[in-house]
Amino acid sequence: MKKLENKVALVTGAASGMGKAIALLFANEGAKVIVADLTAADAEEVADQIRHAGGHALGLKCDVSDEEQVKRMVHGAIHEFGSLDILVNNAGIMDNFMPLEKVTDQLWEKVMAVNVNGPFYASRLAITQMLKQGKGVIINIASVGGISGARAGLAYTTSKHALIGMSKNIGFMYAKKGIRCNVIAPGGVNTNIMRDAQPDPEGAALCSSGAGSMPRMGESDEIANVALFLASDDSSFVNGEVIVADGGWLAY
Repeated sequence: MKKLENKVALVTGAASGMGKAIALLFANEGAKVIVADLTAADAEEVADQIRHAGGHALGLKCDVSDEEQVKRMVHGAIHEFGSLDILVNNAGIMDNFMPLEKVTDQLWEKVMAVNVNGPFYASRLAITQMLKQGKGVIINIASVGGISGARAGLAYTTSKHALIGMSKNIGFMYAKKGIRCNVIAPGGVNTNIMRDAQPDPEGAALCSSGAGSMPRMGESDEIANVALFLASDDSSFVNGEVIVADGGWLAY
């Protein structure tokens, strides 16, 4: 039997990178997958790929910083498949490595809206359904930047520390109600998150000064495998934890 047979999984930021890899792997392991992303066409393309492979998927447009769109996403998932067993809060944005004195209110609010508010909105709605079911799994994709202070700018670093704190609280608060919440903290992974970035020269130079100690870059599939472990019953006794997947970077 496949690891996620008869499960319903919602993955945000699922049209590319780690989110796409997670959505495809979950579908391959038997889950019905809601592929959510900022662009409807991109989300539908991944959902179509899953369906062509014989799986079940629904592509949905969602800006996770907009609470109303998140409501439509979660309600759409439940309406389509009847339950919600797994939520993967993967959608996130960078902050151009901006140090404190260069962080504008606009940048701060944008990063917090996506990286903190988005998982908060989605998790709060998902918990309501999971409590009815008596079970559920939430996986939040943070970063080694949520553990270290030297991997990104102020806003991103703060947001990922906040996401880890949120996850630990959820894991503890709902442990006796059959709901687990864990975090994946990836190191450098080959994705398109920096595609449209305009890095601050000073901040980028400082944050990349330790890049030479990184053993190698990771691949999205490697993070997806960690997510599968956390989503499945293989990790039934793992809750409120941060799983670092960085090839040993933080070990230096």
